[in-house]
Amino acid sequence: MQNEILPWTEIDPLVDHLTAQIDREIQCILMLNPGGIIPGGMLAEALGVNDLRIAEIECRKEFGLERQKTDPKLTAWPKIGAFPDDGTLEGKTVLIVSNAWGTGRCVSAVRSRAGGAGGDVYTAVFHFDARRNLFPDLKPDFYAAVTSNWIVYPWEGARGKRFVLGAV
Repeated sequence: MQNEILPWTEIDPLVDHLTAQIDREIQCILMLNPGGIIPGGMLAEALGVNDLRIAEIECRKEFGLERQKTDPKLTAWPKIGAFPDDGTLEGKTVLIVSNAWGTGRCVSAVRSRAGGAGGDVYTAVFHFDARRNLFPDLKPDFYAAVTSNWIVYPWEGARGKRFVLGAV
């Protein structure tokens, strides 16, 4: 898998492409942390959505992708940490946002949880990797691009106190 480093100049076109696809009123954006905070905020601004929520998720990588594809028992489901109260999603049109859909485990887990809370749930990502997707009958409702590369987004660069102080 090849790394592809995206500059900030390529982010606005992805947002525009997603915004053009979304053909319904979104009442709430549920952003996956990590990965969906910046894309979710940008989509919220573009769509005029003020109800923003965060789902904290930890995707485990105990097993190799090829082993997961050949033996579904080996699929490691993500751990969902902080999640909005069911009442905040019930009866609302909810857009779950992440930066990418690789195996599909993280977005699918949050989609199931939000749907169980009574939300009318849709998913949106910047990049969809159909080759790595573990669910043949499932894909994001909205996506801006298809890729088989590992995308490195501009907000994922080396930043922060450790980097500045040379402790990285």
